[in-house]
Amino acid sequence: MSTTTPTNLSQQEMDQLIAQYDKESAVRQFTGPMKWITFILLVLFSVYQLSSTLFFTIPPQIHRPIHLAFGLGLVYLLYAGTKKGKGSKVGIINVILALLGVSVCLYWVFDYEGLVTRTGNYTTLDMFVGGVAILLVLEAARRVVGVPITLIASIFLLYTYFGPYMPGFLEHRGSDVERIIGHSYYTLEGILGTPLAVSSTFIFLFVLFGAFLEKTGVGEYFNDLSLVIAGRRIGGPAKVAVFSSALQGTISGSSVANVVTSGAFTIPMMKRLGYRSEFAAAVEASSSTGGQIMPPVMGAAAFLMAEFIGVPYLEIAKSAALPAILFFVGIWIMTHFEAKRLGLRGLTKEELPNKKEVLKKMYLLLPIVIIITALMMNISAERSAIIGIVSTIVVGAFRKETRMSIADILEALASGARMALGVVAATACAGIIVGTITLTGIGLKLANGLIDLAGGQLFLTLFFTMIASLILGMGTPTTANYIITSTIAAPALVQLGVPEIAAHMFTFYFGIVADITPPVALAAFAAAGIAKSKPIRTGVESTRLSIAAFMAPYIFVVSPALLLIDTTFWESIWVMITSTLGMIGVGAGLIGYWMAKLNPFERILAFAGGILAVIPGIETDIAGFVLLGLVFGYSLYKARKQRQPLQTTA
Repeated sequence: MSTTTPTNLSQQEMDQLIAQYDKESAVRQFTGPMKWITFILLVLFSVYQLSSTLFFTIPPQIHRPIHLAFGLGLVYLLYAGTKKGKGSKVGIINVILALLGVSVCLYWVFDYEGLVTRTGNYTTLDMFVGGVAILLVLEAARRVVGVPITLIASIFLLYTYFGPYMPGFLEHRGSDVERIIGHSYYTLEGILGTPLAVSSTFIFLFVLFGAFLEKTGVGEYFNDLSLVIAGRRIGGPAKVAVFSSALQGTISGSSVANVVTSGAFTIPMMKRLGYRSEFAAAVEASSSTGGQIMPPVMGAAAFLMAEFIGVPYLEIAKSAALPAILFFVGIWIMTHFEAKRLGLRGLTKEELPNKKEVLKKMYLLLPIVIIITALMMNISAERSAIIGIVSTIVVGAFRKETRMSIADILEALASGARMALGVVAATACAGIIVGTITLTGIGLKLANGLIDLAGGQLFLTLFFTMIASLILGMGTPTTANYIITSTIAAPALVQLGVPEIAAHMFTFYFGIVADITPPVALAAFAAAGIAKSKPIRTGVESTRLSIAAFMAPYIFVVSPALLLIDTTFWESIWVMITSTLGMIGVGAGLIGYWMAKLNPFERILAFAGGILAVIPGIETDIAGFVLLGLVFGYSLYKARKQRQPLQTTA
């Protein structure tokens, strides 16, 4: 790090913290021959993905099994089956499982024509291979992603078989083992279905793009740039955390990784300046979680959304832009009010990096600009990602300290493949869930059941969907969470007249927010580990700071203008203005400060005014503005009466 601000974590401690709260990062650290074997396999995985995009047209029934073969083989080598198995030795059982994983996938490749012609009339060997493949995918997901998704997929498989014995509307005719295996592994509607298809194309390449950016030091640069822009403002370190996490989120899909990467230096700074430990950790956790909704490189689920809805990825990124800005504006406002309430200063010039040196490295942002431009020119997402990777190498060559050697490029290829393994396991396992939904029709039944439970009322349906997403998010990554809720809850919202993008974005948002919502708030717990704060209290504080993330989905469902759907430029601007003003009121009410400290009654008025301003509609906007004006005017009067300096720079 080029700043003068020290961190209190070594690289090893950071890696351990990420591995503790992010299962996808908990890989074995090999030495000797095994280190090079896995390294070469990871590089080959990336080379294959790049080659299949640039040079070859491979049928999906061959490409997806090869993608899965790399994924399963590497998962069983790099991820331990038990806590005791974590270490530098892989063990013979894991080697056998890795070889089995590769074998069941290559079975598709070598007998492609035979499997296609035998559809619905599979041999005993086909059934054995398919059954083993399902078990290996479930175990791989358990190791990398966690128990919840494996348990859910297993329940869906059992439901498919025991359909005739299910109560009420859940009853169906059931399927025998042969049909379940055939549908789950020998069609493009199960393990090899849409989720894995997206993993094997868009997601892998964008993850690889992020790995190359990290290798040029852009992550460190984000921290320095954030310090220069926000460091000297009131409560500077907290605003640095917000700004840095928003930038980090453009290239990373992991909330926990974002927390540790930027939190290692922002959290100690916040604490040193006077922020409470829980608040400092919550600022970082909330901001880092919001990074998954920040275009252009959003969380992996955004690519799945584009495929499920059938729109270009650019449309998803464009729709996500204003809500993402609103989310970070909300956190920024609340950190500002907290700093004013506590009388905290910004950082001094001596505590900041050299401004001229930081600005000289602005070229490091060019790859992000280039990839956005490529998407806006309607270049496919895969090609845009590759253009971004190439531009990263070229831009990095501008200066000696960012120039990538052959070794650096190989390490980036390996790092990208390793980061993608969690997505491979999650999407393959989620494919089992999607496959059973299409086989049994349970998706439509659950959607209708959800509507009946809510009495056909949109708000209650939204509320139940939110609760389901938050519960599923307890230990389930955003990708898997989104796949499950989008196939069950999103159709219910669409039936009630919600635009499809808004319905899917609603489930996507709450799948992300689950990372900071107790009792299992992984991003908040990781931040608490750095801040030495109480985890549950940090999670509660993170939820409070992320109030915008809870409000924005309801806003864009009621007023799709926030998602730039069927609207004019001025309508979208008006929704953004009223929502931002509403967030100021909500923030003032929750923190207890505006231009001066607010008493309980003033806080209630500010919060109520903020909520009214956020709710779309002329009447609610006017009522909200009146309440906000009254609270602001009186707090301004109190500030002047107390002769407090009116620092308003946020």
